[in-house]
Amino acid sequence: MTFVLGLTGSIGMGKSTTADFFRKHGVPVHDSDATVHELYRGKAADPVERAFPGVVVDGAVDRDKLGARVIGDAQAMKRLEAIVHPLVWEAEQAFLAQARQKATPLAVIDSPLLLETGQAGRCDAVLVVSAPPEVQRARVLSRPGMTPEKFERIHVKQMPDAEKRRRAHFIVDSSGGLDAAERQVGDVIRALAGRTGRGEA
Repeated sequence: MTFVLGLTGSIGMGKSTTADFFRKHGVPVHDSDATVHELYRGKAADPVERAFPGVVVDGAVDRDKLGARVIGDAQAMKRLEAIVHPLVWEAEQAFLAQARQKATPLAVIDSPLLLETGQAGRCDAVLVVSAPPEVQRARVLSRPGMTPEKFERIHVKQMPDAEKRRRAHFIVDSSGGLDAAERQVGDVIRALAGRTGRGEA
């Protein structure tokens, strides 16, 4: 039986780095963001173009053009999610089917909106990556092209960190540096070893 761990965290919390630590420990990870990128170059391009004419360039969805059409428009975002979410779910199910076929003890679903979109119910447990607000803000604003206004638009869409922590079975605090975060990931894997039959690598 494959134990499914949902991994999530708000923007700038260190979720992607935490996912990489699981991979380093030999745990397969399904990256929902990466799947969306692939879909925008493949299956999702035509339906997204039909819903939002002009956002596909050279056969792929231009994320900047799409963002300009949907960010701040709740109805447009719902139309987009109705196209993309079922395709992401399909890819996720294929990933989990492969993990189960291989009798993989532990698999991770890495999704930034795991809790917001109700996906957590499909997981056996949830891990939230967290950091203090000032650390989060400093990390996000250091990204190329990011502005305080853009950060706030993204931030307001996401469930408050305190609520995510309340719903979590496990929390990784990423504010203490990479080594400390990796140790916490190792602790989670060891804690789950009894449930999955997996020993620590």
